[in-house]
Amino acid sequence: MSWRKDQRRAERGYHHGNLKEALLQAALDLIAQKGAAGFTFADAARMAGVSPAAPYRHFRDRDELLASIAQRGYEQFEQQLTQAWDDGRPDTATAFERVGKAYLRFAREEPSFYSAMFESGLPVESNPALQAASERAFAVIRAAAERLAALAPPGLPRPPAMMMALHIWSMSHGIASLFGRGDAARRKLPMSPEELLEAEVLIYLRGLGFPTDRKPSAEPGARSAEPPPVPASDGPAGSPTGPWGRPK
Repeated sequence: MSWRKDQRRAERGYHHGNLKEALLQAALDLIAQKGAAGFTFADAARMAGVSPAAPYRHFRDRDELLASIAQRGYEQFEQQLTQAWDDGRPDTATAFERVGKAYLRFAREEPSFYSAMFESGLPVESNPALQAASERAFAVIRAAAERLAALAPPGLPRPPAMMMALHIWSMSHGIASLFGRGDAARRKLPMSPEELLEAEVLIYLRGLGFPTDRKPSAEPGARSAEPPPVPASDGPAGSPTGPWGRPK
């Protein structure tokens, strides 16, 4: 092997100054090429230009390496969803639509992180840091769902925010996985993924009895005259419930 090749390997490996980051980047590249389940710990070491034993300095095994990537993905995901939600400004419907678009955009622009987060088969509950990161990301969707639930028309039972959050998360995730990915998993669609998600959410809300007529957007930075958000609760034990399991 030539001295120049040895030098390149050293620069990518031990001598780059941050072996852990090099391994994480190598794993992200491998996920992009082969999927979250398509590479080994040794493959990551080889891609980073280090010996097969070197990764053990920072990660117990391949699952811990993947978990670290998934955690970073959830942290970035949370930031993008939070920015899109913007505390419901200028109104709940507009902000919620932005959250859906941000979900699809993350899947399209960060397919390796997305795959590590949702397709690696990692037991999230066995990794407290990973679980906490995933819960913080989901909390943004839950907060948006609480605002939506608070807008239930008078006389209609208010659906539980958690139920709405899980339903809308499922819709977003399904469309992102099937049609909105930035990799080979993407399927052809006669409309944009954003248009498909918007239509699906409108049909869902209409089925719950919510008005779905679009209103003119408020001025930038203005808050609409919506009722204040009401935190979700299950009500006192034994209380009469409506069709969603909430107090009448």
